[in-house]
Amino acid sequence: MNSKSEAFLTQPNGGTPMAWAEVGQSRPHESAVLHVLGEATYTDDIPEAQGTLHAALGLSAKAHANITAMNFDAVRAMPGVKAVYTHRDIPGTNDCGPIIHDDPILSEGLVEYVGQPIFIVVADSHDNARRAARKAVIEYAELPAILTPQAARDAKSFVIPPMRLQRGDAEAAFKQSKNIVKGQLYVGGQEQFYLEGQISYAIPKEDNGMLVHCSTQHPTEMQHVVAHALHVNSNHVVVECRRMGGGFGGKESQSALWAACAAISAKLLKRPVKLRADRDDDMLVTGKRHCFYYEYEVGYGDDGRIVAARVDMVTRAGFSADLSAPVATRAVCHFDNAYYLADVDIRAMAGKTNTQSNTAFRGFGGPQGAIAIEYIVDEIARNLGMDALDVRKINFYGRNDEEGRNVTQYQQKVVDNVIHALVDELEETSAYRRRRAEINAFNAGSPVLKRGLALTPVKFGIAFNVTHFNQAGALVHIYTDGSVLVNHGGTEMGQGINTKVCQVVAHELGIELAMVRATATDTSKVANTSATAASTGADLNGKAAQDAAHTIRQRLAEFAVKRHGGGLAEVRFEAGFVHVNGEAVPFPELVQKAYMARVQLWSDGFYATPGLHWDPKTMSGNPFSYFAYGASVSEVVVDTLTGEWKLLKVNALYDAGNSLNPAIDVGQVEGAFIQGMGWLTTEELWWNAGGKLMTHAPSTYKIPAISDCPQNFDVRLFKNRNVMDSIHRSKAVGEPPLLLPFSVFYAIRDAISSVGQHRHNPPLNAPATSEAILNAVDAVRAMAQE
Repeated sequence: MNSKSEAFLTQPNGGTPMAWAEVGQSRPHESAVLHVLGEATYTDDIPEAQGTLHAALGLSAKAHANITAMNFDAVRAMPGVKAVYTHRDIPGTNDCGPIIHDDPILSEGLVEYVGQPIFIVVADSHDNARRAARKAVIEYAELPAILTPQAARDAKSFVIPPMRLQRGDAEAAFKQSKNIVKGQLYVGGQEQFYLEGQISYAIPKEDNGMLVHCSTQHPTEMQHVVAHALHVNSNHVVVECRRMGGGFGGKESQSALWAACAAISAKLLKRPVKLRADRDDDMLVTGKRHCFYYEYEVGYGDDGRIVAARVDMVTRAGFSADLSAPVATRAVCHFDNAYYLADVDIRAMAGKTNTQSNTAFRGFGGPQGAIAIEYIVDEIARNLGMDALDVRKINFYGRNDEEGRNVTQYQQKVVDNVIHALVDELEETSAYRRRRAEINAFNAGSPVLKRGLALTPVKFGIAFNVTHFNQAGALVHIYTDGSVLVNHGGTEMGQGINTKVCQVVAHELGIELAMVRATATDTSKVANTSATAASTGADLNGKAAQDAAHTIRQRLAEFAVKRHGGGLAEVRFEAGFVHVNGEAVPFPELVQKAYMARVQLWSDGFYATPGLHWDPKTMSGNPFSYFAYGASVSEVVVDTLTGEWKLLKVNALYDAGNSLNPAIDVGQVEGAFIQGMGWLTTEELWWNAGGKLMTHAPSTYKIPAISDCPQNFDVRLFKNRNVMDSIHRSKAVGEPPLLLPFSVFYAIRDAISSVGQHRHNPPLNAPATSEAILNAVDAVRAMAQE
């Protein structure tokens, strides 16, 4: 991307275009130097106040049981123990559910998964608290447990009522279909595996106040949960988060339990209390990406065009609702991915299981919805003897209202469909057709090692499913030396939101980025914030900060004209100077004079995304502000004797719109790609027959490492400009790129398929571990021999 040329489009007040710009530039992450030097302050790095105590949680050992007796004598006798608390000690409401109040902070006698918190131990050190928690004697009366989504469906065990979206007449379309494919697919869940685990540090303040430092994506929700648990008003609770060591959705709602337990203990003891989760406890207690089981039936023509689709999706929600309703909704809305589906019948069920309550994870149901249609397209192509890319292309949403093929199954019009141009560009730059021929030739002469290739597209809707969450606020302060401080409702988890927001403010005021600094997210500064989630962080908070900065800019412009003459429309803020009536006044000088003239040098800003609406009863509306697009090509080699595989090369092209920071956006695409690849290949969650998660540490749960990254990893940004009035016409880059590594999964499936000369569909579920690959290879060989 030529960011300099793009910058000409972004003059803040719509006046004469300028060559200077702070947005659209590749700037380093605002905390990059601090990260490298180890000086970036995370929650556990905050200097501890005098008298700080440490808490640990006592966890259930049973998946589903009634507690019949509890004895804490041995716990209290352990060194350093100050207190033991159960649900009876909670001053207020014993609940941390984000939507439905079905998620107790501490069990009230019924435990519903292995790892459910039952009590809190507070001691003089972290280690003493953890050791003491293991000494409790708890007796259970076990109950039958449901552990899989299929079992939940069969038992009609759901955390929310099943949902269904229909368009057209699928039954009639099936009757007219020349070809029908049907089958099943299972796609596993995924642990967020943030580098910094769950942690909260609660410090009592005067007048029943409570300050909670919390590693969270949603400070306002933490404020609400803590206030309810302590039985105080929200104005007594301040939640602060300077940065997180990763979140990925796992700190949107699930940080509430840790914040509440720390605050409850701090209030009862009137001393600061820190609760830091050990990695094993973190993985046992917290929810993950929802796994999905699908049963599908699709009708299609001889050219590969889909004419009818039916899918039943059931997910492992866990023991409580958490965010399963919006996750399932987004899965339904993303079943189409980049394809027009005229007649569909989509059902989604959130199965109640005796496992951790699953929650948000980067993509939030979108990847789980889209991967199913890609699996189906892959099967159609093999059934017809076609290249899967050609089947994908014929099913793309239409260009410019082509044959009416630009309305989604939920009735939103696709007004900026660039998937055709984007895929065409990637097909050419990746040499897809030539490589396909080379791989076919290689496989013909290689009986053991098989190569695979796949190109998969992405269309991803940007906005919260819940309309009222699409709002944000910000504060911008200009000090008399010309430096600027910005505070907004977004949270920094490494994704660079503070860097982008600071760039927006610097650009609006015409000053260098070095003059702008962002402070910690704080519920006492910007109130009623939404979670930093749904890929909306920079969109919402960037707009709010721009609004605040623009207000101050207008005041300064009016002051400059009053002092120097000229017209208001001709005032330019650029490169640290204010150009007015032929003069170039240094920005700090104008600010100092404005202060002396009593001009207000701070402002709040607000933004609410326009045009959004959603009817959950009919599952229709305009839930997304716009769509982000992308595509990737992956080439793999698979050892058909061991199931081992290697990713050889990746070409990815992503639509970030008019990127605010190309370097950060490319980094986000790269990270999302590897994270999504882990979900689909190596990261396997496994529960034993008793319902205990056995993959609860890095020794048993395998996230991708540096050796799993391809040596040839070519990520580029597609030159585009958002048709919607997003912040500087940019597009979100948080979640959509996680769908790009679909191409890795389907390249592996392509390699396996070559064992049977591509005449049989490999029954490959995700994650495609070596064992799963070997099973699929054996299945294809068996089918080829029949």
